[in-house]
Amino acid sequence: MRRQVVLKGQKRSKLAFFSEVIAELKKVAWPSRKEAIRLTLIVILITVAMGIILGIIDYGFSKFIDLVLLR
Repeated sequence: MRRQVVLKGQKRSKLAFFSEVIAELKKVAWPSRKEAIRLTLIVILITVAMGIILGIIDYGFSKFIDLVLLR
């Protein structure tokens, strides 16, 4: 037995979902192209910086472990 989803006493069609999604997407405040590019570059720069920092920390811990445990 299959059950239909009923909201507030109304049956909803399967296509109603997609029309509601489109309606909600029209309400979104989309960023401008310039703003999207700027924010993307910020994310990339922060990601690269964090990768470098974590790489340095990992290298330091590796050298520390080599000095302490292997001697």
